[in-house]
Amino acid sequence: MPPEALDFGRRAQLTELMDGPCNREELHACLRDLARVNRWLLGYRPVLAWLDSLGLPRGSGPVSILDVGCGYGDGLRRVERWARSRGIAIELEGIDLNPETVKIAAEATQPSSAIRWTHADVFDFEPARPVDFAISSLFTHHLDESGVVRFLRWLELHARRGWCINDLSRNATPYFLFRAFAWGMGLHPFVQHDGPVSIARAFVENDWRGMCARAGLAEHEVTIRGFTPGRLCVMRRKAA
Repeated sequence: MPPEALDFGRRAQLTELMDGPCNREELHACLRDLARVNRWLLGYRPVLAWLDSLGLPRGSGPVSILDVGCGYGDGLRRVERWARSRGIAIELEGIDLNPETVKIAAEATQPSSAIRWTHADVFDFEPARPVDFAISSLFTHHLDESGVVRFLRWLELHARRGWCINDLSRNATPYFLFRAFAWGMGLHPFVQHDGPVSIARAFVENDWRGMCARAGLAEHEVTIRGFTPGRLCVMRRKAA
């Protein structure tokens, strides 16, 4: 579909190249460039801001965090550095549907890290130990609305203290800006294609409010907040 034919009032029915078959070299290069984009465009900020808002105490027992759709693992490694800098004991696990992605994430992680990497479909995944918090970044736009509702219910069941969904917001401005940015920076062709497609497939606030309601969440139980540039996050903090 040519860009001029897109209607940003509706979610685009497009396919991302990363969702199809590709060799390991292409996958690695694409994931590495996505991590560069996350650094350059403040992609970690929403999750770190949410974690800061929790006021987790220093020196207490370990807090467990599960990253769903962990990809290259750069987000979870950033959370690990965040916790270490604050003296917060933490147990981290990343899961991803693609077994090669999990291997690449593990290889990109320093041996000193305590992050566990697991190949799993989230809907079949039963954590070995209770999870305090769950996070996901750039995952939900790969699902349809019924899949997101299912994921929200999964989060409610398994993340006993709260969760944070960090994703994109469907809007023409970041769509066209990212197209130009990715081309100008010479990013991997998959990233040049999939980045704008991801924005066109993303959900907006009204979508999220409807899906949260279908998942059984009251409006006051979730916070929906935008982050510049182009992020829209859904956050939930449960009562102790």
